[in-house]
Order: sequence, then structure tokens, then C-alpha cells
Amino acid sequence: MKKLGKIKIMTIAALAALALSVPIVLAQKSGTNQDKQATRGERGERHGRGEGWGGRGEGMHGGMLRGITLTDDQKAKIKQIGQSFRESTKSLRQELQTKRQALRQASEGGTFDEASTTQKLTEMAGLEAKLMGEQFKMRQETLSVLTAEQKTQLEQKRAEFKARKGNGGERRGRKGE
Repeated sequence: MKKLGKIKIMTIAALAALALSVPIVLAQKSGTNQDKQATRGERGERHGRGEGWGGRGEGMHGGMLRGITLTDDQKAKIKQIGQSFRESTKSLRQELQTKRQALRQASEGGTFDEASTTQKLTEMAGLEAKLMGEQFKMRQETLSVLTAEQKTQLEQKRAEFKARKGNGGERRGRKGE
């Protein structure tokens, strides 16, 4: 019986860590999305003058494709892929947001309901896995638009980024390590 309790506690802790880390990541991304929405007209005009593609805040692929020269046709296809992704995942993202909000509200109460929390976290984990799968599909669709040379450039940029980060992009330990 004690072993089952430990397993439950470890499962809840793992799911709680996942549930708490994802909103932080999404909050960081949503901040840039709010900036993007506020100045969307300005950025759209900038593209009209041919001032680069893939700058900061240029959709989900902005950072990934920054510095890679795309044709107008590729830009249009990638834009369509992003719009399609946003439309197809809108209900999923809204449902996740609702579940996160419910979890936050439940945690603000004075009592802790382990069963309810576990259920909410389990539901959220499934939704997050679906969203990650959709993001992976979108990335693969985007990569299929690129030429072999552009894919090579992208791999070089990824390698350079990992080299700059050190240790293959892993987080650093304590100070001095």
C-alpha cells in the first residue's frame, strides 16, 4: 500500500512539473505573440519592401528560418502551413488554456484535492501531447517546402546554435561548472 502511495505521489509530482513548466513556456511565447499582433501591420508592410523573412516574431517559424533566403512561393506556403496549424489547433489550445485555468483556480483554494488534481493533470498531459504532435507535423510540413540547400543551411545554423550554447544546447549547472 505504501508503494502505491509513493508511485501516486511521484506521478503527481511529474505531472505537476510538466503542467507548471508548459504554461511558463507558453506565457513567454504568448508575450511575443501579443507584440506581434499589436504591430502586425508594420511587419507586413516591411515584408512588402523585401526586408528579409523570418525575423523575430514572424510566426512560429521565425527563429527557425531566420537567415535563410526563401522564395515568395515558399513564404506563401509556409504562411499557409502556419495558418492551417493555428486553425486546426485552436480548439485544442483553448481547451488546454481552460484546463490550466481550472487547475490554477483549484490550487488557489485552501484544500488540496489529490484525485481532482491528478485527473486535471492527466487530461492536460494528453492534450499537450496532441499539441506537440501537431507542432511536429507542422515543422515537417515546413521543412518539406525547403530545398536541399536550404535544409543544409538550417542544419548548419542549428549546429552553430548548439555550439554557442555549449554542451549540445544543454543547460549549464551551477556557477563555475
